[in-house]
Amino acid sequence: MTMKVGVLIFSRKRPGFDQEWSREIRERAIAAMKGCGFQCIGADRIVNDDQTVNTAMDEIEAAQCNALVVIQPSIADGQFAFTVSQRWSDPVILWGTPERPGDGKVSSCALVGQHLWASIYRQAQRPFEFVYGAPEEIADSLKRAVALCATVQRLRRAKLGVIGTHVPGFIDLAADPFLIRQTFGLQMHSLSLPQFIDRVREIAEDRVAEDLKIARALKLPITGGKDAAPDEMLEMNSRFYLAMKDLMAEMSLQGLALQCWPELPNMLGHWPYLAVSRLTAEGTPVSIEGDVDGALSGLVTSLLGIGIGFLTDWLEHDDETAFFWHPGMAPLDMCNAVGCEQGPSLGEHFNGARPSVVDGELQTGSPVTISRLWRCDNRYHLAALEGDAIPPRRHVSGNSLLVQVDGGDVYARFERLLHAGLPHHVTLHYGRNADVLQRFARLLKLDWHG
Repeated sequence: MTMKVGVLIFSRKRPGFDQEWSREIRERAIAAMKGCGFQCIGADRIVNDDQTVNTAMDEIEAAQCNALVVIQPSIADGQFAFTVSQRWSDPVILWGTPERPGDGKVSSCALVGQHLWASIYRQAQRPFEFVYGAPEEIADSLKRAVALCATVQRLRRAKLGVIGTHVPGFIDLAADPFLIRQTFGLQMHSLSLPQFIDRVREIAEDRVAEDLKIARALKLPITGGKDAAPDEMLEMNSRFYLAMKDLMAEMSLQGLALQCWPELPNMLGHWPYLAVSRLTAEGTPVSIEGDVDGALSGLVTSLLGIGIGFLTDWLEHDDETAFFWHPGMAPLDMCNAVGCEQGPSLGEHFNGARPSVVDGELQTGSPVTISRLWRCDNRYHLAALEGDAIPPRRHVSGNSLLVQVDGGDVYARFERLLHAGLPHHVTLHYGRNADVLQRFARLLKLDWHG
């Protein structure tokens, strides 16, 4: 889907500065935004007073734009910062453009103008993203800024479901719907676990048969053997998969947390882990053990373009590395290829001997970000560490990954996070994503732990 971006390009009513340069910058900026794949609303005009600003904002709001970019090819009146903030409640992107090179005089004071606006926005306690550079040089920065601002906007319209509650004893995963609403704007919808179990049982047989074709096509072998998993091992997970998809569609949910034990394996004979693995690989944020903040984190990172990631336990560490593990629901796209020596397979849970658990180590040889979003002291916190995925020192069932943490000092950093209330789940993403996560934390005034 093409991202709709509102654009306000300010001009000057009174003479001054190099207006030919301003016109050139304006044209190059519009071309650069379209080159990023954005549908630019309002970029076909310039604004220079309350009437033109409000007319442009009417069009931008009617188009339901996902983000708003403000450009001043020549410095504009700082008072308009308040005019824009009255009309646009989400973060804005302030793009500072350069001076004309080498002509011996000041051509625009464009950066001065955006510095002025940034100071006003900060003192008014309004969030913003800042981009600076020539139009041909800032594509990555601009895309990141738009993704951040659009994520904040979309969260305010989002709805997150939780089936049941956190699993017994995992009190650190308890959610606060009012704090979620206050911090992110989205709503939390509590759903019945017994009704979900009934829904799983009542999925039509013809739909199960159709989904079984897809599950069989994965060609997942049984742990310890080469034979593909039989239908009786896959059928219940097709029911889980379809039930979760149906529920999310019916309730207009963008993410889901599922209380997966002890009821599901005890009453239905299977863990839902293969279904969770499939859904997350498809881009649907689903967490296990009733971890609402884990599902929320998956929704945030999905909207940011990072992916949903693997929600996991922090199993052990030394001062240089951390070893992460969970019994079997990593997204299939984070696992090794099916059929290779360390490829995913289906087995039984290590603690209870019930299927269907995805066994298999995660891919190594890539940068990794370890992150967590959580609530403590009536505030939300966000932490991220970066490192590299390296070959494991030992092999365990379920899904696991060993990470060489950048900068080491893991003992002390882990302890600091514990004193900040870090829950026992963290999320792994491939790539170095700490910078964009820190920017997201700043936009929503989350406590940041780097």
